[in-house]
Amino acid sequence: MRIAFDQAGGRCVYSSEWNKYSQQTYLANFGEQPEGDITQVDADSIPDHDILVAGFPCQPFSIAGVSKKQSLGRATGFEDKTQGTLFFDVCRILKAKRPKAFMLENVKNLCSHDKGRTFKVIRESLEELDYEVYYKVLDGQDFVPQHRERILIVGFDRKRYGHGYNYKFEFNITPKEPKPVIRDILETDVDSRYTLSDKLWIYLQNYAAKHKAAGNGFGYGIAPLDGVSRTLSARYYKDGSEILIEQLGKNPRRLTPRECARLQGFPDSFKIPVSDTQAYRQFGNSVVVPLMENVASLIVKEIERLDHKSAEDRDEMIISEVG
Repeated sequence: MRIAFDQAGGRCVYSSEWNKYSQQTYLANFGEQPEGDITQVDADSIPDHDILVAGFPCQPFSIAGVSKKQSLGRATGFEDKTQGTLFFDVCRILKAKRPKAFMLENVKNLCSHDKGRTFKVIRESLEELDYEVYYKVLDGQDFVPQHRERILIVGFDRKRYGHGYNYKFEFNITPKEPKPVIRDILETDVDSRYTLSDKLWIYLQNYAAKHKAAGNGFGYGIAPLDGVSRTLSARYYKDGSEILIEQLGKNPRRLTPRECARLQGFPDSFKIPVSDTQAYRQFGNSVVVPLMENVASLIVKEIERLDHKSAEDRDEMIISEVG
């Protein structure tokens, strides 16, 4: 996210990351130690900023208490609905700092989680904070050779810019041409340790055959060299089964950490100071950088347009008052 917004002309003034290995990677690349557990941070101590960018786990949101309060005719706010989730911390920072805009990222399933109730709470909470909210599921394969659908939620401050008719934001992304393929991200000289052992390869084949016989779609995935891979997950370090590379005369191999970085659109200058296991977890939990960069530039463009319009409206008001 930081690389994406840096590329869009932004300057990071604050970051939070609780995982110590992710902190190491962050420090190695940006020369800054991020703050730890955001739930322990006083929102007012966070520097003023124009755009809040965050990802948060898709946890169950408690709605039992909300329903009870509504039946008693009591108002409910995001404090009631989202307490105990990391999304709550996003909301309290938005409330305290009122940035011009925000961008939140999550898994596609956020929309359908708990029969749509979770996403309903999220939208209502953001709108209650007086932000104009937009959302869309976008696929990373427009920019990298990976099928990776994620929901992006973008909002603009209505207290600052007014309501609905003022906004022209759309997720008009510009896909990369030519379309990237797996072959583009592969290293030429790969250590033999990334090749699957006979034992693991036999296990994966048997596991896939068992599920196929049962009518399930579970199994390993051989990535097509001239196509796109499945979604890279944080569990990739376990067996690499979702994205395997075929090898002539040998068992398939996992992607290397550098190839995982490329699959997410990280530049080769990005340093990987941690073990392979931690690197796989981090890249599996990461975002498709060029997709985020594309959306970031659209957000910045809309902020600039809204700021310009607000300035014009103020000038108009002064002129009419004088008149």
